Amino acid sequence: MTNRRRRALPAALTFALAAPLMANAHEVPSDVTVQMFVRPAGDRLELLVRVPLEAMRDLDLPLRGPGYLDLANVERLEPALRYAAMVWIADGVEVFEQDRQLQTWELVSARLSLPSDRSFADYSTAAAHARGEQTPEINTDLVWQQALLDVVLEYPIESERSEFSIEPALAHLGVRTSTVLRFITPDGADRAFQYLGDPGLVRLDPRWHQAALRFVALGFNHILDGIDHLLFLLCLIIPIRRFRPLVAIVTSFTVAHSITLVASAVGLAPGALWFPPLIETLIAASIVYMAIENIVDVDGKGLRRRWMIAFAFGLVHGFGFSFALRETLQFAGSHLLTSLLAFNVGVELGQLVVLAVTVPALGLLFARMTTAKGKVVAWVLSAILAHEAWHWMTSRGSELSQYSFEWPTLDPFLLPTLMRWATLAFILAAAVWLLRELFGRAHELGPESGSSG
Repeated sequence: MTNRRRRALPAALTFALAAPLMANAHEVPSDVTVQMFVRPAGDRLELLVRVPLEAMRDLDLPLRGPGYLDLANVERLEPALRYAAMVWIADGVEVFEQDRQLQTWELVSARLSLPSDRSFADYSTAAAHARGEQTPEINTDLVWQQALLDVVLEYPIESERSEFSIEPALAHLGVRTSTVLRFITPDGADRAFQYLGDPGLVRLDPRWHQAALRFVALGFNHILDGIDHLLFLLCLIIPIRRFRPLVAIVTSFTVAHSITLVASAVGLAPGALWFPPLIETLIAASIVYMAIENIVDVDGKGLRRRWMIAFAFGLVHGFGFSFALRETLQFAGSHLLTSLLAFNVGVELGQLVVLAVTVPALGLLFARMTTAKGKVVAWVLSAILAHEAWHWMTSRGSELSQYSFEWPTLDPFLLPTLMRWATLAFILAAAVWLLRELFGRAHELGPESGSSG
């Protein structure tokens, strides 16, 4: 039990003894939106939180009539609100300064607001409203499920210029809890985060190495969790089963998806609704193609150009990676490019781990087989992959067919877009030329990699 929980427990027990029968136990709401502001100033860090009151369970709220809050009954209402603030909010948030958890906090205010209140649109109005003593008029007919709870917490800090992190574990407030968290820097800059559930530790102003470590881990985990990408790698491995040539081929795949991932992050990817399902369909098609090539290319003559196929499909997979990063890039702070490169490093490390495990395993499987029998087994494995990916491709293609494609309008605003795409095309051409030179020299220095049966 943390010190914060120890501090909140006496208050919770006191309230429970004062109100042994909780009048308003209810089910967990399906959708809850939490709004938060974090602002360090001087020797204090201020945390403003707005939560729907219905997200708090087991409160002894004073009611009147058909579920209206009895706002005149201050003796019961104020302790209930402070209890909710301490147990349901403060106890679910951990704040860190220079990676040291701030163990002490003060509940400055806990007050009700009407559902029509818009004061949390920006920090200044939110702070003035949440700290104010005004509450809805005592004769207001406010249904308790529609009320909002505004909370102000303060944490003593050493310096407003320190590095701050927050771990808000508030997903328990609803079945689907979405949070908008805004960090106000000492200079007045406003940095926004938006996420579902519990995001883990959020570094509000991360340094480059902190952002890099986070995205290396993200890329590593993503490649291991992405069944599409794993099956594509398996299609690459099956006919070769040699670590050294596979590293080069997988690296060409990484170079390609790095280019399109960065291009998507800087806004070069189409923003149309049909683009994500198109990419998902093409990713499945890439697995089908590679698996069929493994079956058709009996003599392994196409293995020498396998790096080009991997590069081409890597461009498609890069856009797929960008979809997974859309919500996560907000945690990169001002280090967007560093985070993108770190993510690709993590993906490459994950791919190398897959190779390190799969290549020896397939080597043992094929070790005692004749060449003919090994080819049959490779065909069977490839056919299984092709069959599975074919179902994905047709299913995603069916979803894609529901969207209508419209050609862009030919006007002066199209010119900047064409210039950006021309730049991307030049980068792709340069990457292909460089890889071709590298692979050409590699083949001159060593024997051609082929199928090992």
